[in-house]
Amino acid sequence: MSASRFGWIDFAVLLAYLAGSTAFGLWVGRNQKNATTYFVADRDIPWWAVMFSVVATETSALTFISIPGLSYLGNLGFLQICAGYILGRIVVAVVLLPRYMDGKLVTAYALLDTRFGPATRRFTAVTFLATRALADSVRIFATAIPIALIIGPVMPREYLMPTAILVLGFVTVLYTYYGGMRAVIWTEFIQAGIYLLGGVAALYLLGRSTVGGWGGILALAGDAGKLQLLDFSFTLSNPHTVWAGLLGGAFLAMASHGADQLIVQRLLSARSLRDAQRAVIGSGIVVFAQFALFLAVGLGLWSAFGTRTFDTTDAVFPTFIVEQMPHGLLGLIVAAVVAAAMSTQSGSINSLAATTTHDIYLPLTGRSADDPETLRAGKRFALIWGVVLTLGALLYPEGRTPVVVIALSIASFTYGALLGGFFLGIFVPRARQRDAITGMSVGLAAMAIVVFAKLIGTAIPPLAPLLHPLESIAWPWYVLIGTSVTVLTGTASAVMMRSSSTRHGS
Repeated sequence: MSASRFGWIDFAVLLAYLAGSTAFGLWVGRNQKNATTYFVADRDIPWWAVMFSVVATETSALTFISIPGLSYLGNLGFLQICAGYILGRIVVAVVLLPRYMDGKLVTAYALLDTRFGPATRRFTAVTFLATRALADSVRIFATAIPIALIIGPVMPREYLMPTAILVLGFVTVLYTYYGGMRAVIWTEFIQAGIYLLGGVAALYLLGRSTVGGWGGILALAGDAGKLQLLDFSFTLSNPHTVWAGLLGGAFLAMASHGADQLIVQRLLSARSLRDAQRAVIGSGIVVFAQFALFLAVGLGLWSAFGTRTFDTTDAVFPTFIVEQMPHGLLGLIVAAVVAAAMSTQSGSINSLAATTTHDIYLPLTGRSADDPETLRAGKRFALIWGVVLTLGALLYPEGRTPVVVIALSIASFTYGALLGGFFLGIFVPRARQRDAITGMSVGLAAMAIVVFAKLIGTAIPPLAPLLHPLESIAWPWYVLIGTSVTVLTGTASAVMMRSSSTRHGS
């Protein structure tokens, strides 16, 4: 790639787009009245804007950069997980959203305070903060990849990713501090349309540049077995089977859209329960179509690049964008990736600040959400979390594993315990605060053993034979396992405590 490949018109488009989207976000997010305005936009966002904001939040940078690499190396099996996403969203819409909307909540974890008590709320809030900080540091790292490709010819390799991450972090922290949730949602709505346009443009260019067009690409992919969609084999080691997709994907969606403040906060910004339900279910359908689009792009890249090797599959699509997209469109697409990451990072910072403010700061200080000091504190927390995410991205090591898998694995690690806590509150009437915290603690410990089985076995050789079967468990099963352990443990704790109380009472 030469320095001249990214021409002056591309730089002009990139700068104009970034300046315009940032100015737009600041404009729509002006006049912050209180913490409710800052964190849930006065609950006045139309459902279709919330829907695309949810789509952009969960898939923007990772989808654009990493998903094509999955089909580039493999096949279309990832769509099985997307089908499970839709099932999980339906459960969220029916079971959890009515409880959130009825209570006029700002964070998901306030519901657990009502059901169990403040200690459970703090426990889940801290768990969310740690998980989101880790996962979104990976997201920021992923989006720095195309920036590094662009500036690659003008600076040494060892400075590429740190420079790209710092640029993203600085601009996004500035943008988030002033914009609030209203700015986050409306800018994400625009970014979703732009990067989907980029995917469609990539499909067109790949078909035009390949002998036989898309007919030829699909024929070659079919002969290579890359069009395989369904795998009915039952194995815990393969993440791309029907069972892992429908069960694992459904539980992952239930957790991410029902117990993760990042998504729940957007749904709480909708005008009504019906609007929030339409947004969450509709987002599942859009996500399925979006993943299909970018997996198809991966097939086209496999045909176009042939035997070309890359340091990581996350560099495949950015390389195509920088090397083969026409000037002007190149600048727009790179701007879309960067701006989408800014909006995603902005939403993460806002949700982290909301949880810190409402689930930790307010209970400790006794202030109200309408107190002017609460808004000022929320903005300070947003600034702090912006710095934390940027530093986390700087510390993330480059590797050969697609970042989408890394991010989903991190999230899946704690999602099971969080979702299990909500399930205990809803489906186990006898469960109390001690039972919920015990169940979630054991759930987290169990997943730590599953995820770090190989490291534990290496450190403690006598345990290696016992832990070896756990090493091959694929990440889509993490949430289901964590949820099951949490609910079973919490239920057992509730039964034993009640039996003990009965014996002492008699």
